[in-house]
Amino acid sequence: MTVDAAAAANRLPQLPPDALRVVAFGGLGEVGRNMTVFESQGKLLVVDCGVLFPEEHQPGVDVILPDWGAIRDRLSDVVAIVLTHGHEDHIGGVPYLLRERPDIPLIGSRLTLSFVGAKLAEHRIQPITIEVREGQKLSRAPFELEFLAVNHSIPDGLAIAIRTPAGMVLHTGDFKMDQFPLDNRITDLRGFARLGEEGVDLFLVDSTNADVPGFTTAERDLTPAIDAVFRGTPRRVVVSSFASHVHRIQQVLDAAHAHGRKVAFVGRSMVRNMGLAAELGYLRVPDGLVVDQKTTDRLPAHQITLVCTGSQGEPMAALSRMATGTHTITVGHGDTVLLASSLIPGNENAIYRVINGLTAQGANVVHKGNAKVHVSGHASAGELVYCYNIVQPSNVVPVHGEVRHLRANADLALSTGAHHDRVLLAGNGDVIDLHHGHARITGSVEVHNIYVDGQTVGGVTEASLAQRRELGAQGVLTVVALIDTDTGQLAEEPDIIARGFEYSPADFEPLGPALDKALSKAAERKITTIGALEDIIARETAKWVRNAFGRQPVVIPIVVEA
Repeated sequence: MTVDAAAAANRLPQLPPDALRVVAFGGLGEVGRNMTVFESQGKLLVVDCGVLFPEEHQPGVDVILPDWGAIRDRLSDVVAIVLTHGHEDHIGGVPYLLRERPDIPLIGSRLTLSFVGAKLAEHRIQPITIEVREGQKLSRAPFELEFLAVNHSIPDGLAIAIRTPAGMVLHTGDFKMDQFPLDNRITDLRGFARLGEEGVDLFLVDSTNADVPGFTTAERDLTPAIDAVFRGTPRRVVVSSFASHVHRIQQVLDAAHAHGRKVAFVGRSMVRNMGLAAELGYLRVPDGLVVDQKTTDRLPAHQITLVCTGSQGEPMAALSRMATGTHTITVGHGDTVLLASSLIPGNENAIYRVINGLTAQGANVVHKGNAKVHVSGHASAGELVYCYNIVQPSNVVPVHGEVRHLRANADLALSTGAHHDRVLLAGNGDVIDLHHGHARITGSVEVHNIYVDGQTVGGVTEASLAQRRELGAQGVLTVVALIDTDTGQLAEEPDIIARGFEYSPADFEPLGPALDKALSKAAERKITTIGALEDIIARETAKWVRNAFGRQPVVIPIVVEA
């Protein structure tokens, strides 16, 4: 569906030539799959294209993409994809979008383009890239872009000022106001204030920490707690973090070096990203500190640090497999596992399952809940209020967060004097038009979850997920029935194959007579086709199992003619 067709279908007003249209295809009401599209004078600008990681009620799903279906046949109008930073929830969807139009230019900082370039290489896509840095301006008509430094939990983050005929937009990206960042690159508040003096017509603001009072703790304040882990661990230190969290990995490398330990990266994405970060100078690695995993097998345990993925409880990640005893690396008494990442909403159960599994094996598990080993990469309420006061925007749209975060951010904007009808609480698919200095929601386009399952993109539906949940909850029962074609009766007792619940063969002995009775009635009614008989067996079996076991498994009938 084109944007014009979508506009007609959703009764959206015609966009005037001097207006700007903004639609989020992901990232509003959720922590992940951030993607915002700006439309001006018939051209489109995409800011970020990330993924959302599945929750437990989405079995078998690898990642969830933004739904750009509303602009699919307008991809030729996209002038660029601007990437604010290199986290998966902002770049992970880029390969899937470029599959549909590989020549869309990617604009981003050096590290961000390096991370996304490595992902695209795995998809055999050679991108067109435009490297930018803070303070730089770039024109992608009709959009005039200016980039400002922001600090986050990954180096090289950028906020973006977008000047259009309708006015100026300031998009913060993910940011915080750490005054003592590890890389000495502070958020450009002078630039924010300068843009505020010029006049920010629409302010899109990171909401992830909006409900946290005060100011986010500085990264440097974690150093003593991380050092204590290394000092007090008699055997190995295993650190789990996001594969893009360069700042935290730097602190781990520094602590390992200070305590005479070697470091091995575990997991393909961790090895790749840290290698790129070191090569580009964003990660400072003392000579001889980092070794491969095989080398650690020959070292005493007290000289080993392993850095791996899996801090969110992802089932196939290295740490999760260590917790279940299915990884080549085993943990035990004397080892400390340090979870050095935030807890993403929705992942709580999976993370605590990993913590329990590691603890049961004897490891000491240190995490945000029992030690000061992680700080957020997002601005807390005090920082957001500070930004509202120096920018003084005409219109505000909270972005990046669950509904509670968006609401908290909106309340902060109102508390600084923003007018209630100029603070817009939008959701994915809501269409925001900026015209004559006033932003308002004018309608919406359909936005769905786009599931990636192995090599399949978009094939998994909500209905198929419901089936998967049913299979997981109730089990599967296969009934193989050998039927005498002359009598229509069972030629022998049916074979029962059950998966997903415990049973003994004797439990199913009464099922045969029940099926015989149903088949006799079918024979009287001259029902003889295999398909019809399978339907009868499925219904009768489901009813019998429900009465006998109180379960509703998926029944698969197989009729074989004797």
